[in-house]
Amino acid sequence: QVQFVESGGGLVQPGGSLRLSCAARGFGLTGWPVGWFRQVPGERRVGIACISNRGSTTNYADSVKGRFTISRDNVGNTAYLQMNNLKPEDTAVYYCATGPGCSQFYAVNFRNWGQGTQVTVSS
Repeated sequence: QVQFVESGGGLVQPGGSLRLSCAARGFGLTGWPVGWFRQVPGERRVGIACISNRGSTTNYADSVKGRFTISRDNVGNTAYLQMNNLKPEDTAVYYCATGPGCSQFYAVNFRNWGQGTQVTVSS
């Protein structure tokens, strides 16, 4: 089986923080760019953050710039998404996947999707 396993989601108050984890299963994370995406039921899956294979380059969607930080631990075979100052509009299922690069960031070009982890931001 080649996929990611996402974890760390939950219910949080507006303004709160969560840290999501993305553990690679069945393959080595080293050598592959990793993207974080989110999806609301009935809507398309949207890229929100991407990190290059060595972690030297990161890209973010405008909606999360300044609030979210993507990182990776190639030795531990895990990528992370630190989410601060969460807003109700951040409520979604969050996924990670591998792709060819981060200069262009489209879900159709990414692979090895996991089942996702639910993030709910509410009072």
